[in-house]
Amino acid sequence: MKHRIVVLGAGYAGAFAAGNLARRLSAADIEITVVNAVPDFVERMRLHQLAIGRDLTFRRLADVFAGTGVRLRLARVTGVDPERRTVAVTGEDGDGELAYDTLLYALGSSVADHGVPGVAEYAFDVTGRSSALRLRERLAGLGGGGTVLVVGEGLTGIETVTEFAEFRPDLSVALAARREPGAWLSPKARRHLRQAFDRLGITVHEHTGIEAVEPTRAVAADGTSIPADVTVWAAGFAVHPIAAASGLEVAATGQIVVDRTMRSVSHPDVYAAGDCAYAIGDNGRPLPMSCGSAGYTNMQATAAIIARLTGSEVPTTGLKYYGNHISLGRRDAIFQMVDGDVRSKSWYLDGRTAARLKSGVLKASGWSIVHPTFGMPKRRRRLATAPDRASVRVAA
Repeated sequence: MKHRIVVLGAGYAGAFAAGNLARRLSAADIEITVVNAVPDFVERMRLHQLAIGRDLTFRRLADVFAGTGVRLRLARVTGVDPERRTVAVTGEDGDGELAYDTLLYALGSSVADHGVPGVAEYAFDVTGRSSALRLRERLAGLGGGGTVLVVGEGLTGIETVTEFAEFRPDLSVALAARREPGAWLSPKARRHLRQAFDRLGITVHEHTGIEAVEPTRAVAADGTSIPADVTVWAAGFAVHPIAAASGLEVAATGQIVVDRTMRSVSHPDVYAAGDCAYAIGDNGRPLPMSCGSAGYTNMQATAAIIARLTGSEVPTTGLKYYGNHISLGRRDAIFQMVDGDVRSKSWYLDGRTAARLKSGVLKASGWSIVHPTFGMPKRRRRLATAPDRASVRVAA
């Protein structure tokens, strides 16, 4: 019987990992199944563009994996049983269960409301396509002079508020930040960010924590009321509680605790990649939830899976955080490098050059997903043992 590899999630980490596994392992020995809730690959880094009204092309996962041997199961994951090595799913075909020999958990993250009253009921977000489309519809219905408040001074908040202000100059756009926006940037980069806010007419409420969201306003910790026809919540991410409920060892964040090879420290048949992995980077600190981290962790996870199944030495891929690349609309950006301690270096890039670089990064990321096997090699690696479940467990 073939060794069954199940990949949960077809975002940046999961889709790339599935293609990489199909490219490098022999189809005679393995079968790969990808479970995803929606039929398309969603470029999460572009969802703020979708929300404001820009047209994006979504690629169907069935087309992405056509001819690769990867099986696609359109369903939502409802549970994982690492003792029985099964995944519970539900979809158009009803409830079901998938058995695995190796599991790659890459379900990503969603918006974190931090328990703030009104966020779930009244706020919008750009962490998924359905939520971005809901926001798009709401913004399309706003007339000139409508007010939009983006909450969160991180990368998502900055990219969202600048994109909205540039594309919809008829709106009054504001940002609520618990501290100075871009506080981690170098002084010159922070100055450029502030100039971009001024140029786009963005009102910035610094050192303002939002304690409640209501239909037409947000309420700050000091009781100040900030008018908002639309509140966009971009104040962090959270992982789904499925991993914690399954019995896998998780961190306080709910992320799966993994070793240096992205293997679960509690269940060796489970690997994690992307936002759901609690991985320690080369600097000794947990990797942040980001597209960059998704790339590093999925490359390490797939390399480890391939090596262990084929009886090879497990290679070590770099787990470094190089910096921030922040879009400020479509014609401006900041590219800030950091050192090994994640402190901003004095060197940074801004303006149209940085924007073109960011555009190239987005295009390259999209291209790598829609070409998951980069052209199948003529010869792929066989498993080190006969592909029956018992013997592969020993090899793993």
